Amino acid sequence: MKIKIVENEQQLQDAYTVRCEVFVEEQGVPEELEIDDLENEAIHFAGYDDEKPVAASRMRLVDGYGKMERICILKDYRGKSYGKELLLFMEQVAKEKGIDKSKLNAQTQAEAFYQKLGYTTISGEFMDAGIPHITMTKNL
Repeated sequence: MKIKIVENEQQLQDAYTVRCEVFVEEQGVPEELEIDDLENEAIHFAGYDDEKPVAASRMRLVDGYGKMERICILKDYRGKSYGKELLLFMEQVAKEKGIDKSKLNAQTQAEAFYQKLGYTTISGEFMDAGIPHITMTKNL
């Protein structure tokens, strides 16, 4: 997978397309919650298998953290370590910006995935868009 920091409108639309397929169509998140008013302050990422967009995420710099958000991989491309590749790429970008810790709100079903990548759970379970989540952090 080739991961790009979004630099143009087409790449941004590619990221939104992946996010909408995963979160809106597959998981039932309302589109108005998925594409929100924080998009303009985020660094967006798109992952491509050949030329096909298959992964997406965004990162915001919040309270000294790289806040990793909207991390998703199209269903047919899961199990290929693309999620790990994408998150490690995001963490590297955060480090290059002088950020030494990251935070994310993970769906509870993905907690073990993030733990394997060094994240520690720091909250109890809470609901976001009707899906159970927990907050996790990592020193970069």
